[in-house]
Amino acid sequence: MASQLSFTGFAWKNLWRRRLRTLLTLFGITMGIGAFVALVGFSRAFEDEWMRLYTVAGTDIAVVEKNFINTSLDESLGPKIRAVPVVARAMPMIFNLIDLTPDVNALVYGWRADSYELDSLTMLSGRRFHDGQPEVMLGRYLADDLKKRTGDILPIQGKDFTVVGIFHGGTALEEGAVIMALDQMQQISSMQGKVTAFHVRLRPAPAGESYDHYVKRAQTEIEAAVPGIHADPAADRAANNQLVELAHSVAWGTSSIALLIGILGIANTMAMSVFERTREIGILRALGWKGRHVILLILTEATALGVAGGLLGIVTGLGMLRLLSNLPQTASVVSPSVSPLHLVESMIIAIASGLLAGAYPAWRGARLSPVEALRYE
Repeated sequence: MASQLSFTGFAWKNLWRRRLRTLLTLFGITMGIGAFVALVGFSRAFEDEWMRLYTVAGTDIAVVEKNFINTSLDESLGPKIRAVPVVARAMPMIFNLIDLTPDVNALVYGWRADSYELDSLTMLSGRRFHDGQPEVMLGRYLADDLKKRTGDILPIQGKDFTVVGIFHGGTALEEGAVIMALDQMQQISSMQGKVTAFHVRLRPAPAGESYDHYVKRAQTEIEAAVPGIHADPAADRAANNQLVELAHSVAWGTSSIALLIGILGIANTMAMSVFERTREIGILRALGWKGRHVILLILTEATALGVAGGLLGIVTGLGMLRLLSNLPQTASVVSPSVSPLHLVESMIIAIASGLLAGAYPAWRGARLSPVEALRYE
């Protein structure tokens, strides 16, 4: 068998002599990996922002119904939750995604004016809203997008609200949001007496008890005190709420389709390569190459396509994320960087795609009879 150097060079020569096909195949896998890097990176950044939303405000537990988006709890449950010994604060809240203009939609939060969650915000201009008044505070990103300043009027769901403050939030989900009084949000959402959730801040954990154990104990005590609700730790709520799950599903579904197209492209390239090189493979077999050597050659070529496509795909995906991070519609929830683990996952998927796509062509090439292959024209 040829040396490793000449073997690798031989694989490269085989790919390069069909340059157009190789480049088109590279384009397919590049787009697949690029979509994976960008879309999955976006969905994970979205999940991280939800976690930060709880962490920055100091929320330990979210009390909700099972269906997070359409959850509707009675506001009257508040005193029962606050009566649990481990609970320091339990604040009702409503949130929804609302169209503010034909081109701009945003998360709108309904909080009480005495909510501890307001303490994590920094007022850049104006003041906080007052309960019972048609007043709103805008995150700075949203204010810039809407070109609104303190004192301006913002129509929401057919009702005019006065912008009384512009704030800097602790998370991107707040920077691009509207915050108003809970009672005002209940009116425009037709949820009088109802809330989306209660955000709970716990008392300090007793000495010697770990935070995770303390939160689990608090979860059990709250659910026992108020049957029929879910008291979810903040980390679980951030990872499992339906908005995040929808983002993950869309990201994985879309990138999987793109990856499948890339895999089919590599498989087609390898299959055509085996077909066109039937006589060449017969000569190699006649010179002493065994079936495993043919398999190794074809898998090397397929893996090379996967590696090259993976590297180009990572660059493309990072470029897509940078573009999204500069667009007004997505800048508030997209980070232009991703974790090293995500990049490693991308390369593993690219290499695995190459190996998977080359498996059948390699098997077919190895089964060619040297005598029949030599007769092929």
